[in-house]
Amino acid sequence: MTHRNSIVSLVGIAAIALASAAQAQEQVVAIGHTGPLSGPNAFAGKDNENGVRLAVEELNAKKIVVGGKTLKFELQSEDDQCDAKAGVNAAQKLVDSKVKYVMGPYCSGVAIPASRVYSEGGTMMSTVGTNPKVTQGGYKNLFRIIASDTQIGSSMAVYAAKVLKVSKVGVIDDRTAFGQGVAEEFVKEAKKQGLTVVGQEFTTDKAVDFLSILTNLKAQKPEAIFFGGYAPQAAPMVRQMKQLGLPAKLLGGDTLCSPEMGKLGGDAVNDTVFCAQGGSMLEKAAGGPAFKAKYKKRFNLDTDAYGASFYDQTMLIGEAMRKADSIDVSKVGAEIYKGSYKGVAGTYTYDDKGNMTQAPITVFTFRNAQPTALASY
Repeated sequence: MTHRNSIVSLVGIAAIALASAAQAQEQVVAIGHTGPLSGPNAFAGKDNENGVRLAVEELNAKKIVVGGKTLKFELQSEDDQCDAKAGVNAAQKLVDSKVKYVMGPYCSGVAIPASRVYSEGGTMMSTVGTNPKVTQGGYKNLFRIIASDTQIGSSMAVYAAKVLKVSKVGVIDDRTAFGQGVAEEFVKEAKKQGLTVVGQEFTTDKAVDFLSILTNLKAQKPEAIFFGGYAPQAAPMVRQMKQLGLPAKLLGGDTLCSPEMGKLGGDAVNDTVFCAQGGSMLEKAAGGPAFKAKYKKRFNLDTDAYGASFYDQTMLIGEAMRKADSIDVSKVGAEIYKGSYKGVAGTYTYDDKGNMTQAPITVFTFRNAQPTALASY
């Protein structure tokens, strides 16, 4: 071997050794995400995924050191289609891949059965599933990162009575775990507020024609109709209300607070749709405008309902790992239960069931087919 070649090979060996040393000082942490990445609610699934992705990129830039190793966060995202069977399969796939932290699901009907799979796999689940049953399974390290249906449904009933000053309401739900749950909470609180529920109708999360149920309700002269369901149904519903000359407001939960409502419903949604969403008004929150600008720059999209909440919880998990000096789920979970974290969409403190102890709620309407925040409670 010539002198030159021996130098080249020594340099090569040194480079490999340095690369190996760098890798040895790195600890890969997989962050899973599950949500509807296909189908009518894909806009929400992609927004949630983007919130997680933004946080993963920022956590990597922070170079958090745990146990002498720099954490390298990697996103693994699965499409649960907002379907219970697909969601359980996605959960099993993530657990089998040894993913210990999962952001999602978006839909309560997926979150309830998937929570058992994550619990059995020793995986932390952070969800926006709002049905009260999501946190009633008794599982540790399961966090609901926004307000529940109890808070969302009841807040819309209070808003209808106190602010909109209506006295007669109709109710429609889509029979999903989310839709039924939020409608039940609305009805309970509406009765406490002295409102008269003049009719209750049912549909599905696949329906597009609501003329017959709206005709039934029109005969009862409701001043407002509460819909427990998702934007892809609510938008044609509000159009058909206008078509029938039904002058009622359309009220709903967080799923109606999406820009998707305006895209699908057009001018029909303006000053007619009122909805409550977990989280404070991003425009008024300390880091809200900066987050919206950062999100827009990174993805060339406006953030939807829960991108900020998923971003916050992912950042919180990274911070809890740093504080616990561990990536072990039980130690990180213990840190989250005892701590408090100020994020973009709110301050995150959790009770022993994983519900936020102070979950802010914002009421929106639509102006120029865009969701417009009215007030936070």
